[in-house]
Amino acid sequence: MTAQSTEIRHLTSGTLKLEIHPSSAAAGAAAAQAAAAAMQQLGQRAGNIGVIFATGASQIPTLRALTATPGLPWNRIIGFHMDEYVGMTVDHPASFRRYMRERLTSQVAMLEFNEIDGTGNDLQQFCQDYAAKLRAANPQLCLLGIGENGHLAFNDPGVADFNDPQDVKIVQLDAACRQQQFAEGWFKSLEEVSQRAITLTIPTLFRVPKLIVSVPGPRKAHIVRRTLEEPIATACPATLLRTHPDATVYLDPESAAELSGALLSNRS
Repeated sequence: MTAQSTEIRHLTSGTLKLEIHPSSAAAGAAAAQAAAAAMQQLGQRAGNIGVIFATGASQIPTLRALTATPGLPWNRIIGFHMDEYVGMTVDHPASFRRYMRERLTSQVAMLEFNEIDGTGNDLQQFCQDYAAKLRAANPQLCLLGIGENGHLAFNDPGVADFNDPQDVKIVQLDAACRQQQFAEGWFKSLEEVSQRAITLTIPTLFRVPKLIVSVPGPRKAHIVRRTLEEPIATACPATLLRTHPDATVYLDPESAAELSGALLSNRS
């Protein structure tokens, strides 16, 4: 596939489905369309709908398209997000609470959105309380990305645990993760990047029946290849996506650039 191609490629790796779209905007629109369809289907059931949302540069096209989609049951959505820096105020440009307010909750009339606040005095208790809210809402849909070090949420390789007993925890961010946050422009310097964060754990994410994974851009090409080719292990947490029963990764030509010809010939 070339950058000029208009073809949409459908691939598989284990149970993981992948789509390569002709641009990051097209990939984001496709991910949003899948999320919208899932929300509409969930809206046919009784009760409220739990949804987990991701942040970061990779999610911007998806959230833009999703919040512009008419007819979605936002008034029944109980929303959550995946992570937040410890000690970060909501007015900081890198705050994920700020990100969600600007790109999601100010754009749609959601029933409820539960923010992760990393500024409290008892963060361990906050993690337990947030975990209880997640369990009660029983999310059925999760939008997420993959970090340049393979992390899911802020489960970097050094702290990721595929059998984590906690649902929400405080973690130390590794150097590659912090470098990514700086490179994406959220911080003025690498030294300013927070060293700790609150994150949902891997089992919490994998309890969700449907995962929609947006991974655009050239900085993600290497980790996309690793996700599909390496053994399933916490050295690259995203490799576990190959075992989820209903996960789809949305790529653009740049993020798919390092995929091998053998994989690209594998159409689902």
